Amino acid sequence: MVKILSRTSLGIQPVYDIGVAKDHNFILENGLIASNCFNKSHSTAYAYVTYQTAYLKANYPVEYMAALLTASSDTQEKVERYRENCQKMGIKVEPPDINRSHKDFTPIGDRILFGFSAVRNLGEGAIDNILKAREDGEFTSLADFCSRVDLRVANRRALETLILSGAFDRTEPNRNQLIHDLDLVIAWCQKRAKEKETGQTNLFDLVGGAISPSSPATESSEFAQVPSAPAVPHFSLQEKLKLEKEHLGFYVSEHPLKSIQKSAQLLSPINLSDLENQKSRKSVSAVVIVVAFRKIMTKKGTPMAFVTLEDVSGQADGVVFPDSYESLQPDLIEGNHLILWGKTDKRDDKVQLIIEAVEPIEQVKMVMINLNPQQAMSLSSQSNLKSILQEQSGDKGSAKVPVVAIVGQGNQRQFIRLGQNYWVQNDHNTVQSLHQAGFDAYSQPLMPQT
Repeated sequence: MVKILSRTSLGIQPVYDIGVAKDHNFILENGLIASNCFNKSHSTAYAYVTYQTAYLKANYPVEYMAALLTASSDTQEKVERYRENCQKMGIKVEPPDINRSHKDFTPIGDRILFGFSAVRNLGEGAIDNILKAREDGEFTSLADFCSRVDLRVANRRALETLILSGAFDRTEPNRNQLIHDLDLVIAWCQKRAKEKETGQTNLFDLVGGAISPSSPATESSEFAQVPSAPAVPHFSLQEKLKLEKEHLGFYVSEHPLKSIQKSAQLLSPINLSDLENQKSRKSVSAVVIVVAFRKIMTKKGTPMAFVTLEDVSGQADGVVFPDSYESLQPDLIEGNHLILWGKTDKRDDKVQLIIEAVEPIEQVKMVMINLNPQQAMSLSSQSNLKSILQEQSGDKGSAKVPVVAIVGQGNQRQFIRLGQNYWVQNDHNTVQSLHQAGFDAYSQPLMPQT
Protein backbone atom coordinates (compact mmCIF):
# COMPACT_ATOMS: atom_id res chain seq x y z
CA MET A 1 0.00 0.00 0.00
CA VAL A 2 1.11 3.59 -0.71
CA LYS A 3 0.48 6.13 2.02
CA ILE A 4 -0.29 9.63 0.73
CA LEU A 5 1.63 12.10 2.91
CA SER A 6 0.65 15.31 1.14
CA ARG A 7 -1.32 16.58 -1.81
CA THR A 8 -0.27 19.23 -4.33
CA SER A 9 -2.35 20.51 -7.22
CA LEU A 10 -0.69 19.88 -10.56
CA GLY A 11 -3.42 21.47 -12.60
CA ILE A 12 -5.48 19.61 -15.20
CA GLN A 13 -3.93 16.30 -16.21
CA PRO A 14 -5.20 13.50 -18.51
CA VAL A 15 -6.59 10.54 -16.56
CA TYR A 16 -6.72 6.91 -17.73
CA ASP A 17 -8.25 3.79 -16.26
CA ILE A 18 -5.30 1.48 -16.90
CA GLY A 19 -1.79 2.56 -16.04
CA VAL A 20 0.78 2.06 -18.77
CA ALA A 21 3.90 3.99 -19.69
CA LYS A 22 3.20 7.77 -19.70
CA ASP A 23 -0.52 7.17 -19.04
CA HIS A 24 -1.39 7.33 -15.37
CA ASN A 25 -3.87 8.58 -12.81
CA PHE A 26 -1.59 10.06 -10.18
CA ILE A 27 1.63 12.00 -10.59
CA LEU A 28 3.97 11.67 -7.64
CA GLU A 29 7.00 13.77 -6.77
CA ASN A 30 10.41 13.11 -8.28
CA GLY A 31 8.84 12.06 -11.59
CA LEU A 32 7.35 8.84 -10.21
CA ILE A 33 3.87 7.64 -11.18
CA ALA A 34 1.20 5.60 -9.42
CA SER A 35 -0.43 3.39 -12.05
CA ASN A 36 -4.10 2.57 -11.71
CA CYS A 37 -3.63 -1.07 -12.70
CA PHE A 38 -6.04 -3.72 -11.46
CA ASN A 39 -5.10 -4.42 -7.87
CA LYS A 40 -2.56 -7.25 -7.97
CA SER A 41 -3.59 -8.83 -4.69
CA HIS A 42 -7.20 -8.80 -5.88
CA SER A 43 -6.35 -10.42 -9.22
CA THR A 44 -4.12 -12.96 -7.46
CA ALA A 45 -7.01 -13.96 -5.20
CA TYR A 46 -9.30 -14.38 -8.21
CA ALA A 47 -6.68 -16.48 -9.99
CA TYR A 48 -6.25 -18.68 -6.93
CA VAL A 49 -10.01 -19.23 -6.57
CA THR A 50 -10.25 -19.99 -10.31
CA TYR A 51 -7.49 -22.58 -9.97
CA GLN A 52 -9.18 -24.17 -6.95
CA THR A 53 -12.59 -24.47 -8.64
CA ALA A 54 -11.05 -25.77 -11.87
CA TYR A 55 -9.12 -28.37 -9.87
CA LEU A 56 -12.22 -29.48 -7.97
CA LYS A 57 -14.33 -29.70 -11.13
CA ALA A 58 -11.66 -31.75 -12.90
CA ASN A 59 -10.87 -34.11 -10.01
CA TYR A 60 -14.08 -34.18 -7.94
CA PRO A 61 -16.81 -33.41 -10.50
CA VAL A 62 -19.70 -35.02 -8.57
CA GLU A 63 -18.86 -33.28 -5.29
CA TYR A 64 -18.23 -29.99 -7.10
CA MET A 65 -21.54 -30.02 -8.97
CA ALA A 66 -23.40 -31.06 -5.79
CA ALA A 67 -21.94 -28.00 -4.06
CA LEU A 68 -22.98 -25.74 -6.95
CA LEU A 69 -26.52 -27.12 -6.90
CA THR A 70 -26.74 -26.65 -3.13
CA ALA A 71 -25.46 -23.06 -3.30
CA SER A 72 -28.13 -22.28 -5.92
CA SER A 73 -30.98 -24.31 -4.43
CA ASP A 74 -33.11 -21.20 -3.91
CA THR A 75 -32.86 -20.17 -7.58
CA GLN A 76 -34.70 -22.53 -9.90
CA GLU A 77 -33.05 -21.25 -13.09
CA LYS A 78 -29.57 -21.88 -11.72
CA VAL A 79 -30.49 -25.32 -10.41
CA GLU A 80 -31.84 -26.24 -13.84
CA ARG A 81 -28.74 -24.89 -15.60
CA TYR A 82 -26.37 -26.81 -13.31
CA ARG A 83 -28.51 -29.94 -13.65
CA GLU A 84 -28.12 -29.64 -17.42
CA ASN A 85 -24.37 -29.31 -16.94
CA CYS A 86 -24.41 -32.49 -14.85
CA GLN A 87 -26.20 -34.25 -17.69
CA LYS A 88 -23.52 -33.15 -20.17
CA MET A 89 -20.83 -34.37 -17.75
CA GLY A 90 -22.50 -37.78 -17.45
CA ILE A 91 -23.62 -37.16 -13.86
CA LYS A 92 -27.19 -38.24 -13.11
CA VAL A 93 -29.21 -36.13 -10.67
CA GLU A 94 -31.64 -38.48 -8.93
CA PRO A 95 -35.09 -37.37 -7.70
CA PRO A 96 -35.55 -36.51 -4.02
CA ASP A 97 -36.05 -39.44 -1.65
CA ILE A 98 -37.79 -39.23 1.73
CA ASN A 99 -35.36 -41.77 3.20
CA ARG A 100 -32.07 -40.72 1.61
CA SER A 101 -32.24 -37.01 0.76
CA HIS A 102 -30.79 -34.37 3.04
CA LYS A 103 -31.27 -30.64 3.03
CA ASP A 104 -28.39 -30.21 0.55
CA PHE A 105 -27.67 -32.04 -2.69
CA THR A 106 -25.69 -35.13 -1.81
CA PRO A 107 -22.99 -36.85 -3.92
CA ILE A 108 -23.47 -40.63 -3.97
CA GLY A 109 -20.86 -42.40 -6.06
CA ASP A 110 -21.15 -41.08 -9.60
CA ARG A 111 -24.61 -39.58 -8.95
CA ILE A 112 -26.12 -36.66 -7.08
CA LEU A 113 -29.19 -37.05 -4.87
CA PHE A 114 -31.64 -34.18 -5.03
CA GLY A 115 -31.69 -31.98 -1.92
CA PHE A 116 -34.88 -31.08 -0.04
CA SER A 117 -33.86 -27.41 -0.11
CA ALA A 118 -34.64 -27.23 -3.85
CA VAL A 119 -38.08 -28.86 -3.59
CA ARG A 120 -40.92 -26.41 -4.05
CA ASN A 121 -43.43 -25.86 -1.23
CA LEU A 122 -41.03 -27.42 1.26
CA GLY A 123 -39.89 -24.79 3.72
CA GLU A 124 -37.04 -24.84 6.23
CA GLY A 125 -39.33 -25.95 9.04
CA ALA A 126 -40.78 -28.84 7.04
CA ILE A 127 -37.30 -30.06 6.04
CA ASP A 128 -36.04 -29.99 9.62
CA ASN A 129 -39.19 -31.79 10.79
CA ILE A 130 -38.78 -34.56 8.20
CA LEU A 131 -35.09 -35.08 9.00
CA LYS A 132 -35.81 -35.11 12.74
CA ALA A 133 -38.59 -37.71 12.34
CA ARG A 134 -36.31 -39.85 10.17
CA GLU A 135 -33.81 -40.19 13.01
CA ASP A 136 -36.14 -42.85 14.46
CA GLY A 137 -35.83 -44.97 11.31
CA GLU A 138 -36.74 -44.93 7.64
CA PHE A 139 -40.28 -44.16 6.57
CA THR A 140 -41.97 -47.33 5.35
CA SER A 141 -45.09 -45.86 3.76
CA LEU A 142 -47.06 -42.68 3.21
CA ALA A 143 -49.07 -43.41 6.35
CA ASP A 144 -45.90 -43.94 8.38
CA PHE A 145 -44.55 -40.64 7.08
CA CYS A 146 -47.76 -38.71 7.86
CA SER A 147 -47.98 -40.20 11.36
CA ARG A 148 -44.42 -39.17 12.27
CA VAL A 149 -44.05 -35.69 10.77
CA ASP A 150 -45.93 -32.59 11.86
CA LEU A 151 -48.62 -32.15 9.21
CA ARG A 152 -49.06 -28.54 10.25
CA VAL A 153 -45.51 -27.87 9.04
CA ALA A 154 -45.24 -30.41 6.21
CA ASN A 155 -48.70 -29.64 4.84
CA ARG A 156 -50.72 -31.29 2.09
CA ARG A 157 -49.21 -29.11 -0.62
CA ALA A 158 -45.72 -30.12 0.44
CA LEU A 159 -46.68 -33.81 0.53
CA GLU A 160 -48.18 -33.59 -2.95
CA THR A 161 -44.99 -32.04 -4.27
CA LEU A 162 -42.89 -34.78 -2.64
CA ILE A 163 -45.08 -37.50 -4.15
CA LEU A 164 -45.12 -36.06 -7.67
CA SER A 165 -41.39 -35.34 -7.64
CA GLY A 166 -40.67 -39.01 -6.88
CA ALA A 167 -39.68 -38.78 -3.21
CA PHE A 168 -41.93 -41.74 -2.28
CA ASP A 169 -41.06 -43.91 -5.30
CA ARG A 170 -39.00 -46.37 -3.23
CA THR A 171 -41.90 -47.05 -0.87
CA GLU A 172 -44.70 -46.92 -3.45
CA PRO A 173 -43.85 -46.36 -7.15
CA ASN A 174 -47.46 -45.63 -8.15
CA ARG A 175 -47.55 -41.83 -7.72
CA ASN A 176 -51.11 -41.69 -9.00
CA GLN A 177 -52.28 -44.06 -6.25
CA LEU A 178 -50.50 -42.04 -3.57
CA ILE A 179 -52.17 -38.84 -4.77
CA HIS A 180 -55.57 -40.52 -4.58
CA ASP A 181 -54.76 -41.89 -1.10
CA LEU A 182 -53.29 -38.64 0.25
CA ASP A 183 -56.39 -36.96 1.70
CA LEU A 184 -57.62 -40.22 3.23
CA VAL A 185 -54.25 -40.93 4.84
CA ILE A 186 -53.87 -37.38 6.19
CA ALA A 187 -57.35 -37.47 7.76
CA TRP A 188 -56.67 -40.92 9.28
CA CYS A 189 -53.33 -39.84 10.75
CA GLN A 190 -54.76 -36.61 12.15
CA LYS A 191 -57.63 -38.49 13.79
CA ARG A 192 -55.24 -41.07 15.18
CA ALA A 193 -52.98 -38.36 16.61
CA LYS A 194 -55.92 -36.70 18.37
CA GLU A 195 -56.99 -40.03 19.86
CA LYS A 196 -53.51 -40.58 21.25
CA GLU A 197 -53.45 -37.07 22.72
CA THR A 198 -56.73 -37.70 24.57
CA GLY A 199 -55.66 -41.16 25.68
CA GLN A 200 -58.15 -42.92 23.44
CA THR A 201 -57.24 -46.01 21.46
CA ASN A 202 -58.97 -48.77 19.55
CA LEU A 203 -58.94 -52.52 19.39
CA PHE A 204 -56.67 -52.65 16.33
CA ASP A 205 -54.09 -50.40 18.00
CA LEU A 206 -54.09 -52.75 20.98
CA VAL A 207 -53.68 -55.79 18.75
CA GLY A 208 -50.92 -54.10 16.81
CA GLY A 209 -49.18 -53.08 20.02
CA ALA A 210 -49.30 -56.63 21.32
CA ILE A 211 -47.12 -57.90 18.49
CA SER A 212 -43.44 -58.19 19.29
CA PRO A 213 -41.42 -55.21 18.02
CA SER A 214 -39.04 -57.65 16.37
CA SER A 215 -41.85 -59.09 14.29
CA PRO A 216 -41.73 -58.12 10.60
CA ALA A 217 -45.48 -57.62 10.74
CA THR A 218 -45.24 -54.74 13.22
CA GLU A 219 -45.47 -51.90 10.71
CA SER A 220 -48.09 -53.59 8.55
CA SER A 221 -50.16 -54.35 11.64
CA GLU A 222 -49.85 -50.81 12.96
CA PHE A 223 -51.12 -49.35 9.70
CA ALA A 224 -53.45 -52.19 8.75
CA GLN A 225 -56.47 -49.91 9.08
CA VAL A 226 -55.14 -47.09 6.91
CA PRO A 227 -57.85 -46.25 4.37
CA SER A 228 -57.02 -46.44 0.69
CA ALA A 229 -58.68 -45.16 -2.44
CA PRO A 230 -59.72 -47.62 -5.17
CA ALA A 231 -56.77 -48.86 -7.20
CA VAL A 232 -55.74 -46.61 -10.07
CA PRO A 233 -53.11 -47.17 -12.79
CA HIS A 234 -49.74 -45.48 -12.86
CA PHE A 235 -49.47 -42.12 -14.56
CA SER A 236 -48.39 -42.42 -18.17
CA LEU A 237 -44.76 -41.44 -18.69
CA GLN A 238 -45.74 -38.15 -20.31
CA GLU A 239 -48.20 -37.28 -17.52
CA LYS A 240 -45.69 -38.30 -14.86
CA LEU A 241 -43.01 -36.05 -16.35
CA LYS A 242 -45.46 -33.19 -16.88
CA LEU A 243 -46.49 -33.25 -13.21
CA GLU A 244 -42.84 -33.55 -12.18
CA LYS A 245 -42.08 -30.41 -14.16
CA GLU A 246 -45.05 -28.52 -12.70
CA HIS A 247 -44.24 -29.34 -9.08
CA LEU A 248 -40.46 -29.53 -9.08
CA GLY A 249 -39.72 -27.01 -11.81
CA PHE A 250 -37.94 -29.39 -14.16
CA TYR A 251 -37.74 -33.04 -15.18
CA VAL A 252 -35.69 -35.31 -12.93
CA SER A 253 -36.70 -38.89 -13.76
CA GLU A 254 -35.89 -38.35 -17.42
CA HIS A 255 -36.61 -35.88 -20.19
CA PRO A 256 -39.82 -36.49 -22.21
CA LEU A 257 -37.87 -36.19 -25.45
CA LYS A 258 -35.30 -38.80 -24.43
CA SER A 259 -37.37 -41.71 -25.75
CA ILE A 260 -37.42 -40.24 -29.27
CA GLN A 261 -33.92 -38.79 -29.23
CA LYS A 262 -32.41 -41.69 -31.19
CA SER A 263 -35.11 -41.90 -33.86
CA ALA A 264 -35.20 -38.12 -34.17
CA GLN A 265 -31.59 -38.17 -35.38
CA LEU A 266 -33.03 -39.12 -38.77
CA LEU A 267 -34.24 -35.53 -38.97
CA SER A 268 -30.67 -34.30 -38.37
CA PRO A 269 -31.67 -31.80 -35.70
CA ILE A 270 -29.31 -29.70 -33.63
CA ASN A 271 -29.31 -29.51 -29.84
CA LEU A 272 -30.46 -26.16 -28.50
CA SER A 273 -27.26 -25.99 -26.45
CA ASP A 274 -25.33 -25.90 -29.75
CA LEU A 275 -27.30 -22.95 -31.09
CA GLU A 276 -24.55 -20.47 -30.26
CA ASN A 277 -22.10 -22.45 -32.39
CA GLN A 278 -24.24 -22.12 -35.51
CA LYS A 279 -23.62 -19.40 -38.07
CA SER A 280 -26.11 -16.55 -38.16
CA ARG A 281 -29.04 -17.07 -40.56
CA LYS A 282 -28.19 -20.76 -40.96
CA SER A 283 -31.15 -23.07 -41.59
CA VAL A 284 -31.53 -25.62 -38.81
CA SER A 285 -34.08 -28.03 -37.36
CA ALA A 286 -34.67 -29.04 -33.74
CA VAL A 287 -36.89 -31.41 -31.78
CA VAL A 288 -38.31 -29.41 -28.89
CA ILE A 289 -40.99 -28.93 -26.28
CA VAL A 290 -42.82 -25.60 -26.14
CA VAL A 291 -42.27 -24.24 -22.62
CA ALA A 292 -43.86 -20.81 -22.99
CA PHE A 293 -45.67 -18.83 -25.67
CA ARG A 294 -46.13 -15.05 -25.51
CA LYS A 295 -48.16 -13.21 -28.13
CA ILE A 296 -47.52 -9.52 -28.79
CA MET A 297 -48.84 -6.97 -31.26
CA THR A 298 -46.52 -5.04 -33.55
CA LYS A 299 -46.82 -1.30 -34.18
CA LYS A 300 -48.79 -2.18 -37.31
CA GLY A 301 -51.28 -4.14 -35.23
CA THR A 302 -50.23 -7.56 -36.50
CA PRO A 303 -49.58 -10.46 -34.09
CA MET A 304 -46.20 -12.09 -33.54
CA ALA A 305 -44.85 -14.21 -30.67
CA PHE A 306 -41.87 -15.02 -28.51
CA VAL A 307 -41.47 -18.68 -27.62
CA THR A 308 -39.37 -20.50 -25.03
CA LEU A 309 -38.20 -23.88 -26.32
CA GLU A 310 -36.59 -26.83 -24.54
CA ASP A 311 -34.87 -30.07 -25.50
CA VAL A 312 -32.73 -32.59 -23.61
CA SER A 313 -29.75 -30.21 -23.73
CA GLY A 314 -31.36 -27.02 -22.44
CA GLN A 315 -33.57 -24.08 -23.39
CA ALA A 316 -33.54 -21.41 -26.08
CA ASP A 317 -35.68 -18.51 -27.26
CA GLY A 318 -37.59 -18.46 -30.51
CA VAL A 319 -39.48 -15.78 -32.38
CA VAL A 320 -42.43 -16.08 -34.74
CA PHE A 321 -42.82 -13.15 -37.12
CA PRO A 322 -46.21 -11.87 -38.33
CA ASP A 323 -45.95 -13.43 -41.81
CA SER A 324 -45.90 -16.95 -40.33
CA TYR A 325 -47.83 -16.39 -37.09
CA GLU A 326 -51.26 -17.53 -38.29
CA SER A 327 -50.00 -20.83 -39.72
CA LEU A 328 -47.74 -21.71 -36.78
CA GLN A 329 -49.77 -20.50 -33.79
CA PRO A 330 -52.14 -23.54 -33.56
CA ASP A 331 -49.18 -25.88 -32.90
CA LEU A 332 -47.20 -23.57 -30.61
CA ILE A 333 -49.03 -24.62 -27.45
CA GLU A 334 -47.24 -25.07 -24.14
CA GLY A 335 -46.26 -28.70 -23.67
CA ASN A 336 -46.42 -29.64 -27.36
CA HIS A 337 -43.60 -31.78 -28.76
CA LEU A 338 -42.53 -30.40 -32.12
CA ILE A 339 -40.00 -30.67 -34.87
CA LEU A 340 -39.30 -27.13 -36.04
CA TRP A 341 -37.37 -25.57 -38.85
CA GLY A 342 -35.94 -22.09 -38.83
CA LYS A 343 -32.89 -19.87 -38.96
CA THR A 344 -30.47 -18.78 -36.27
CA ASP A 345 -30.46 -15.11 -35.36
CA LYS A 346 -27.63 -13.50 -33.37
CA ARG A 347 -28.13 -10.07 -31.83
CA ASP A 348 -26.33 -8.40 -28.94
CA ASP A 349 -24.56 -11.63 -27.96
CA LYS A 350 -27.90 -13.42 -27.78
CA VAL A 351 -28.95 -16.25 -30.06
CA GLN A 352 -32.52 -17.11 -30.93
CA LEU A 353 -34.38 -19.15 -33.53
CA ILE A 354 -36.54 -17.53 -36.16
CA ILE A 355 -39.23 -20.21 -36.46
CA GLU A 356 -40.42 -20.80 -40.02
CA ALA A 357 -42.23 -24.15 -39.86
CA VAL A 358 -43.33 -26.63 -37.20
CA GLU A 359 -44.95 -30.04 -37.06
CA PRO A 360 -46.09 -32.10 -34.06
CA ILE A 361 -43.54 -34.86 -33.58
CA GLU A 362 -46.34 -37.45 -33.47
CA GLN A 363 -47.29 -36.54 -37.06
CA VAL A 364 -43.81 -36.75 -38.56
CA LYS A 365 -43.58 -39.50 -41.18
CA MET A 366 -40.67 -41.11 -43.01
CA VAL A 367 -40.58 -42.83 -46.38
CA MET A 368 -38.83 -46.20 -46.14
CA ILE A 369 -37.54 -47.87 -49.35
CA ASN A 370 -36.43 -51.52 -49.37
CA LEU A 371 -33.63 -52.10 -51.87
CA ASN A 372 -32.01 -55.44 -52.64
CA PRO A 373 -28.28 -55.37 -53.44
CA GLN A 374 -28.95 -55.55 -57.19
CA GLN A 375 -31.22 -52.49 -57.09
CA ALA A 376 -28.76 -50.61 -54.91
CA MET A 377 -25.94 -51.26 -57.40
CA SER A 378 -27.97 -50.69 -60.57
CA LEU A 379 -27.33 -47.31 -62.18
CA SER A 380 -30.73 -47.34 -63.87
CA SER A 381 -32.50 -48.03 -60.55
CA GLN A 382 -30.51 -45.28 -58.87
CA SER A 383 -31.40 -42.83 -61.63
CA ASN A 384 -35.08 -43.79 -61.54
CA LEU A 385 -35.21 -43.44 -57.74
CA LYS A 386 -33.41 -40.12 -57.86
CA SER A 387 -35.82 -38.64 -60.43
CA ILE A 388 -38.91 -39.75 -58.45
CA LEU A 389 -37.62 -38.25 -55.21
CA GLN A 390 -36.60 -35.00 -56.87
CA GLU A 391 -40.03 -34.73 -58.45
CA GLN A 392 -41.73 -35.33 -55.07
CA SER A 393 -39.36 -32.93 -53.34
CA GLY A 394 -40.52 -29.83 -55.21
CA ASP A 395 -39.73 -26.69 -53.24
CA LYS A 396 -36.82 -27.69 -50.99
CA GLY A 397 -38.07 -25.42 -48.22
CA SER A 398 -41.31 -27.40 -48.02
CA ALA A 399 -39.80 -30.91 -48.20
CA LYS A 400 -39.91 -32.05 -44.56
CA VAL A 401 -40.33 -35.83 -44.93
CA PRO A 402 -37.02 -37.73 -44.68
CA VAL A 403 -36.34 -40.73 -46.91
CA VAL A 404 -34.51 -43.81 -45.65
CA ALA A 405 -33.18 -46.58 -47.88
CA ILE A 406 -32.93 -50.09 -46.39
CA VAL A 407 -30.35 -52.07 -48.32
CA GLY A 408 -30.13 -55.86 -47.87
CA GLN A 409 -32.21 -58.34 -45.91
CA GLY A 410 -32.45 -59.72 -42.37
CA ASN A 411 -29.43 -59.06 -40.21
CA GLN A 412 -27.50 -57.84 -43.24
CA ARG A 413 -29.68 -54.75 -43.67
CA GLN A 414 -28.20 -51.26 -43.66
CA PHE A 415 -30.24 -48.12 -43.04
CA ILE A 416 -29.14 -45.16 -45.14
CA ARG A 417 -30.72 -41.76 -44.63
CA LEU A 418 -30.75 -39.87 -47.90
CA GLY A 419 -29.64 -36.24 -47.88
CA GLN A 420 -32.14 -33.41 -47.43
CA ASN A 421 -32.02 -32.74 -51.17
CA TYR A 422 -34.02 -35.97 -51.53
CA TRP A 423 -36.56 -35.34 -48.78
CA VAL A 424 -40.15 -35.11 -50.03
CA GLN A 425 -43.28 -33.09 -49.31
CA ASN A 426 -45.93 -35.80 -49.13
CA ASP A 427 -45.20 -39.31 -47.89
CA HIS A 428 -48.41 -40.83 -49.34
CA ASN A 429 -47.87 -39.50 -52.88
CA THR A 430 -44.20 -40.49 -52.79
CA VAL A 431 -44.96 -44.08 -51.77
CA GLN A 432 -47.55 -44.36 -54.59
CA SER A 433 -45.06 -43.10 -57.18
CA LEU A 434 -42.39 -45.51 -55.94
CA HIS A 435 -44.83 -48.44 -56.11
CA GLN A 436 -45.71 -47.57 -59.68
CA ALA A 437 -42.01 -47.62 -60.53
CA GLY A 438 -41.59 -51.06 -58.98
CA PHE A 439 -39.96 -50.07 -55.70
CA ASP A 440 -40.93 -51.61 -52.34
CA ALA A 441 -41.72 -48.55 -50.23
CA TYR A 442 -43.91 -47.62 -47.29
CA SER A 443 -44.58 -44.73 -44.91
CA GLN A 444 -43.66 -45.00 -41.23
CA PRO A 445 -44.17 -42.61 -38.32
CA LEU A 446 -41.05 -41.30 -36.64
CA MET A 447 -42.51 -42.13 -33.24
CA PRO A 448 -43.81 -45.67 -32.70
CA GLN A 449 -47.53 -45.76 -31.99
CA THR A 450 -48.45 -46.73 -28.42
